[in-house]
Amino acid sequence: MAALGWLTPRRRPATARSVLAGEAAAEAARKSALAAGPEDVPAALDEDREPAFPVAGDERAAAFFDLDNTVMQGAAIFHFGRGLYKRKFFQRRELTRFAWQQAWFRLAGVEDPEHMQDARDSALSIVKGHRVSELMSIGEEIYDEYMADRIWPGTRALAQAHLDAGQKVWLVTAAPVETATIIARRLGLTGALGTVAESVDGVYTGRLVGEPLHGPAKAEAVRALASAEGLDLERCAAYSDSHNDIPMLSLVGHPYAINPDTKLRKYARARDWRLRDYRTGRKAAKVGIPAAAGVGALAGGTAAAVAIHRRRR
Repeated sequence: MAALGWLTPRRRPATARSVLAGEAAAEAARKSALAAGPEDVPAALDEDREPAFPVAGDERAAAFFDLDNTVMQGAAIFHFGRGLYKRKFFQRRELTRFAWQQAWFRLAGVEDPEHMQDARDSALSIVKGHRVSELMSIGEEIYDEYMADRIWPGTRALAQAHLDAGQKVWLVTAAPVETATIIARRLGLTGALGTVAESVDGVYTGRLVGEPLHGPAKAEAVRALASAEGLDLERCAAYSDSHNDIPMLSLVGHPYAINPDTKLRKYARARDWRLRDYRTGRKAAKVGIPAAAGVGALAGGTAAAVAIHRRRR
């Protein structure tokens, strides 16, 4: 029953750390968007569009997209971890942990806060002492290696519809803001709200600013960004697969449940929210479980992690 606390921002108000994380994410997102030039945005893609929505020319509207399992199959932090392992940032036993968490995420199709927190703690310890610029450069390579082929075409088309209507489109994710910013730029989006890791003189300290951008913190980030950008949230849209993002979805006038988990699907149907499911294959019928069709097997440690798990059962 504890999960019910996420259902609305009123039932579980944001903590001071959530507000701090949200405001830090909004500030980082605006800085990265202002720094990007027109040459950073690729040409529009020819994909299916939503016919009646969004409203073209509405500059006070914007769209906010969750990343993991909404825009991209799997979790960005795990893909990033695999890329860092390839570059010898850490040892095989840590890769096995990353791989098992990713396998669980892919099979369950929902976020587990404990798993996600463990992954973030691991990532912070790994990047501590490294320069931000170094990780940004590596992140570009990791996107090409592990993430580019995992973008959901249907969700990408929804984002493009907002861009074509002249609206800004932001990713909102618990992934590191640097990783999220790379993904947003590669997709031609406006920018990204993500978890902000503290850095001093361009070097990571191993600490966060506030807390991970998860649950109520996402809503705080969207609220802060909307205020800074002069947006009308009633005219904005938000997209997510997870019931953890109900606080964010509830902020806007046009909430969408994308590839929804069981709790979000039920909540969305009760409120007549729009639903889209881009998963394919028979498993997609089982709410909350991503389809196996078209999904490449996880490299290296995943098979080993699953085998270890089975032996321990």
